[in-house]
Parts: sequence; C-alpha cells; structure tokens
Amino acid sequence: MSTIGSTAAESAMSHPLMSQPITVPPFAVISGAQVQHALQGRENQIVELVEATYRLHSAGDSVNPPSYFLRFPDRPSARIIALPASIGGQVRVDGLKWISSFPENVAAGIPRASAVLILNDHDTGYPFACLESSIISATRTAASAASAADWLSRGRRRPTRVGFFGVGLIARYIHTFLAGTGWSFDEIGVHDLSTDNAAGFCDYLRGQLEQSGTASRITVHDNAEQLIRSSDLVVFATVAGQPHVSDLSWFEHNPLVLHVSLRDLAPEIVLASTNVVDDIEHCLKANTSPHLAEQLTGNRDFLHGTLDDVMAGRVTVPADRPLVFSPFGLGVLDLAVGKYVYDEVDRCGELHVIDDFFHELRRYG
Repeated sequence: MSTIGSTAAESAMSHPLMSQPITVPPFAVISGAQVQHALQGRENQIVELVEATYRLHSAGDSVNPPSYFLRFPDRPSARIIALPASIGGQVRVDGLKWISSFPENVAAGIPRASAVLILNDHDTGYPFACLESSIISATRTAASAASAADWLSRGRRRPTRVGFFGVGLIARYIHTFLAGTGWSFDEIGVHDLSTDNAAGFCDYLRGQLEQSGTASRITVHDNAEQLIRSSDLVVFATVAGQPHVSDLSWFEHNPLVLHVSLRDLAPEIVLASTNVVDDIEHCLKANTSPHLAEQLTGNRDFLHGTLDDVMAGRVTVPADRPLVFSPFGLGVLDLAVGKYVYDEVDRCGELHVIDDFFHELRRYG
C-alpha cells in the first residue's frame, strides 16, 4: 500500500503536516475498472465533494490556469486538452488532466473521449498516480450538472420533464447522477442526430427505470424544437463546435438549461436568459456561447454569477426568464474526484504500484 494515501473518510478531514522526512512517493496506476468501482453508487458523496471544491476554488484555495487546447490542421474536429490545477484545503494535491476528444471515433464504435489524470504530491511535486480519467471527467461533469439542477431549481418550480439533447457518455452520466441524487421525471425526452444513438440511450433509460422501479414516459423527438418546448429541464451534451440553436421562442416557457457542451446556444439566447457559470474567466474563452455573447456586446453584464454565488446565497435567480448554467469544467474538480478515487483504492489495498518507477534518485549517481 502507498505511504501517502489516506482512506476515503480521512480525505474529507484536514491533512496533517508531514512530521517525517520528505521521501519520493511510490507511483501507482489505477485502471478504469478500479475508478468505476470506487465511484459507482456514490452520487450524493461526489456531488458534495464537487460542491466543496467549488467553495474552495471560490475562496481562492486553488490554482486553476486556463486549459490548453491542442488542435490539428489535418483533423479539425479533434482536440486534446490539458487541464493543470492545484487544490488545497483537505485534498492538497496538484495534477493534470490530459483529455482527448476525437468525434470520428464514434463511427468506428469506440468512445469519443479518452483521458488520463496525473496526481502530484503536494510536498515533493513527484507524480504519485496515473488514473484512467474519462470516467472521472464524466463523473465530475455529471456531479456539477446535478448540483446545478438542484440549486438553480430552488425558488422555481422543480422540473418534471427533462430533455437530453445529445445522448453520449456525458448524457448517460448526467442522467445517472440526477437519478442518484433523488430526481425523478414524468417525461424524459431524447434528441440526437443519430437515430441509433437515440435508440441506444432509450434502451439504457428503460433499463435504469426498470431497475429503480420508477415510471417515466420516454419520447424520441425528431427535432430540437420539439425537445426543448416539451422540457422544463434541458441538458445539452453535444460535440457542437458552434451555435446551432437560435430561436428564442423555443425557450418561452423559461426552462432550466444545463448547457454542458457550451457551444450550442446562439449568443442572442444567452443574452435573453439568466446566466450562471462555474468560473467566469474560464467560461468566457474558446468561443463558448457566453464568450460569443461577450464579443457581441463588449461586456459581461449578462452574467448573473457563479454556481458558488448561488450556493452561498450571494445571488438569487429569477423565474421569469430561461435560466442557463454553462460550466466550462475546472481541473480542480478532476483533482478532487481523482484523489477521492485514489484514497478509496488505497483503502481497499488494491493500488498497483510500479516498483522503481523513479530510478535516478541520487544526485551524483
């Protein structure tokens, strides 16, 4: 077992100062199966962890530089993103998520996104773990969305009709986290450009509903307008690179919109809505819909605040306009969830440590 790991319970407590001499930590590799096992069925715990991380970030106890986008002239739809970050508080870890998005993979029958997460020791800077991170990334994204759905629906009529626009891995995880944190819906709408994907997502939904013993009417909508007009909670989880929804009248019923994919809405819809983000500086970059709204107006007056502002009661959201949550996705969330996974795997005694990973440890050989 690793000497730097702590139990999952201990990771939620204060980290004591090191009393022993600083040493090079062992290096472990954590597989996707181990990640999934550590997180499965713990939706409430992970949402609480994500909310605590937002609070730490808002309080300034984190470092979260801009994400770096690696793009390719010969593969314009593809990208690989580096998200470096550092988080203090009870987690005390640094690291980097390296996540690729290759949409053409889907046609070949493999997932669009793949990722690894590197965790670095707070005291020495040495990497101490490499984790499969597509699951961690989807988990923190879904937990953020579920938290936003909860906090932003307070003071409004709680949604009973959810619509999923785009039905890949992220949509599946968001539904899992909504269901796992107590949400149930009378109606679930589905819309995707691929009829096969829509059918597959419906099969997943039916299986989940049967397993939970709940009943919801599932409807596949042929077009975006039908989906949006029939939903009071809309989840955008697409791979859109530029806005493709521009008709404000579709939102005249003032739904709550989880704009997870960030580039679906025309700036005119953003400007007509109440807008909450996870981090202002991060969200207003890379030609996201809010960034396009800023470019159009030359100001940020259309932003209502951050999710942490809502959680802390610094802002309240009106009910007489569409309400849009646009999360850019912060590296500190990946670190918090990744460290939770590491601690849980360590607690179970299942770390796969790579012996002598760091070999040159004497300054002069």
